[in-house]
Amino acid sequence: MSSAKDVYGFSLRTITGEPLGFEDFRGKVLLIVNVASECGFTPQYAGLEELHRKYAPQGLVVLGVPANEFGAQEPGTNEQIREFCTTKFGATFPMSEKIVVKGNGQHPLYQWLTAQKGDVTWNFNKFLIDNQGRVIERFESKVEPLSQELTQAIEAALGAS
Repeated sequence: MSSAKDVYGFSLRTITGEPLGFEDFRGKVLLIVNVASECGFTPQYAGLEELHRKYAPQGLVVLGVPANEFGAQEPGTNEQIREFCTTKFGATFPMSEKIVVKGNGQHPLYQWLTAQKGDVTWNFNKFLIDNQGRVIERFESKVEPLSQELTQAIEAALGAS
């Protein structure tokens, strides 16, 4: 279990294999979402892209984190996932490599996130991180990216910058 006080000590690789250090997000608001390509919530990719386009200029980073723990709904390789997201949904927001978000082999980032705000219950759970690197809120899969609940929380976090 990580004893990290903020998100900045974690790192992943991008979906194309480059290092992705969370220190690069210092001062930004983060929305970290475990994503899957074959899920009933997969259409949320479109809303995540819209959040990215609308709020990135104000300091929001949407980070998609592919995972295969729920219903084996993300069976593809990193390249297949990237191709799917960009072709079908025009996704331009950052994506990490596929990792384990729950259970055996859980990535340290998700150990930390879930210790803060509860376990990941399905694909498209969303963790909102403030500009100080602290978890503000976790949103269940059914909370749409463009819902008033989520956009108000994002705008409040951005306004606190």
